Amino acid sequence: MPIIAHSSYVPPRLLANGHCQTVLASLFRKVSGVTYQRERITTPDGDFLDLDWACHGARRIAVIAHGLEGDSQRGYARGMVRALSKNGWDAVVWNARGCSGEINRSLRFTHSGATEDLQAVLSHLTATRDYDEIALMGFSLGGNITLKYLGDQGEALDPRIKAAVTYSVPCDLQSGALELAKRSNRIYMQSFLRSLRQKIQARMKIAPGEINDDDYENLRTFQDFDDRYTAPIHGFADAEDYWRRCSCLPVLNQISIPTLLVNARNDPFLGEDCYPVKEAETNPHLLLEMPSSGGHVGFMNLGSGGEYWSETRALSFLEIYNTAIPNQPPAPK
Repeated sequence: MPIIAHSSYVPPRLLANGHCQTVLASLFRKVSGVTYQRERITTPDGDFLDLDWACHGARRIAVIAHGLEGDSQRGYARGMVRALSKNGWDAVVWNARGCSGEINRSLRFTHSGATEDLQAVLSHLTATRDYDEIALMGFSLGGNITLKYLGDQGEALDPRIKAAVTYSVPCDLQSGALELAKRSNRIYMQSFLRSLRQKIQARMKIAPGEINDDDYENLRTFQDFDDRYTAPIHGFADAEDYWRRCSCLPVLNQISIPTLLVNARNDPFLGEDCYPVKEAETNPHLLLEMPSSGGHVGFMNLGSGGEYWSETRALSFLEIYNTAIPNQPPAPK
């Protein structure tokens, strides 16, 4: 697909700054009108994932993956679920391991290449629910998982999965990690490390002696964290091996369904290699949109009934490629 040279996103006046968009959308957005039904499923390795469903009897469903240290209650997840529900879609947000409010049974936790967990969600969905059409959605880390899953599956993808939409994706994990290591992004890095330490401390209780947080305060970057925790726990040689093997960038050329990737040019989390221009130019199924503004999972709107541009954009894209049931009326509000 062609690269969108001129995005339709226009930020609110005085809110075009990438840091402003990132912080305000993350900390202050409140979304009402969303009710979840939680279901716990068992993963093939004997652990669990908590799924939050918002169903209204539709024949199509969107499967949503949140970002690092996020969950189904984040404003971007609830906002997307609300927009989908108003437009004739069911939705399910899958909470990554350790993110649903309860620590998991195993030592492993979510990471950017956890496509097997997305597969577990999809396998459960298709075995227990009857939908004509499935769309995949992902934000940030969840976007990388979603795109990597699509690339890994290629032409073998379940034919019920018709389209995908992703936002603020660190397509090259090393590039994103190095960007966040910069002094200008120190506040974000410190926030992630504080949150992740709580997860490490929780795992110390279920695996005493196998993991600890000794001298944790010496960690400064994702490379420090991934070298010490992510890589050894999940079978990677080191942080760079993890980044290389789990980045979606190398498999974007294998995506076989209409897929929208939106990365704002002023996203403070993304390095230059996170903008896959070449891959979009050579894969007719991948549409890359790079608004000049939007920050990281921002894309704020004012005076739009609470709906963000990212939600409006996602629905318009899905309607274009909704081939199974093009005229389904909106679900009840």
